[in-house]
Amino acid sequence: MKKFPVLLSIPHGGTQRPPELDDLLSITDADLFDDSDPFVIEIYDLGEKVEDVVKTNIARAFVDLNRSLQDLPPENPDGLIKSSTCYQKPIYKKGQEPDDSLRNLLIEMYYKPYHRSIQKKIHDLDLQLCLDCHSMASVAPDISPDGKEKKRPLFCLSNQDGKTSTSEMIELLASCISESFDIDINEISLNDPFHGGHITKTYGNNPFPWIQVEMNRDLYLAEPWFDRKTLSIDSSRLRDLNIQFENCLNLYFSKINKNGMENQ
Repeated sequence: MKKFPVLLSIPHGGTQRPPELDDLLSITDADLFDDSDPFVIEIYDLGEKVEDVVKTNIARAFVDLNRSLQDLPPENPDGLIKSSTCYQKPIYKKGQEPDDSLRNLLIEMYYKPYHRSIQKKIHDLDLQLCLDCHSMASVAPDISPDGKEKKRPLFCLSNQDGKTSTSEMIELLASCISESFDIDINEISLNDPFHGGHITKTYGNNPFPWIQVEMNRDLYLAEPWFDRKTLSIDSSRLRDLNIQFENCLNLYFSKINKNGMENQ
């Protein structure tokens, strides 16, 4: 089977605690779940159907791969090495936050290998598109760019307002999502509320186009599929979304090949 000429990055799908942080943490399982992009690996990972997938098992609450090396507390509590979750819940026991030495260790152990992997793959692979794959809360947390308790669309696609891909590419991807997921095109926003994070900004058009994809968690963390008490989900719903995502890419490249948009 011919692979899609796509690199998938899934930086926020991990759920594990780094062993280097044993005995320092106060974060609960529920708060860790809410700070992550739950089940996005099951949704977006297409394995051998794409050129490659970059992902991690470490939760973003501890090492956020979609931040710059300069983005750290106290200036940003939600930075690369966080002090609190996006819902402003403390991650560490009081007075046990990582010092500079431990921060640097976490960066060397988890952050830099992820970015080296991206850099190697965009150097070695023949790609046409890179996607940074995320989920978003259905209602904005307090610290989010769209403000407190604002209802969000079903998808947000972002390309740094046209800097990391062409307008034609992001609009075509939106159209394919609309068709593949059977949702109204008006439920897909472009560069609102997100414009594309550090990964999209850093690697976009350097040399390949990048688009950040945010799926609303109402598409799966809701009844009848999800049990909030146990944080468990109907795996068939995740399989369905994975198939729809694959269908979206198939439709995208079918239209590109038909219309000769490959190099736009």
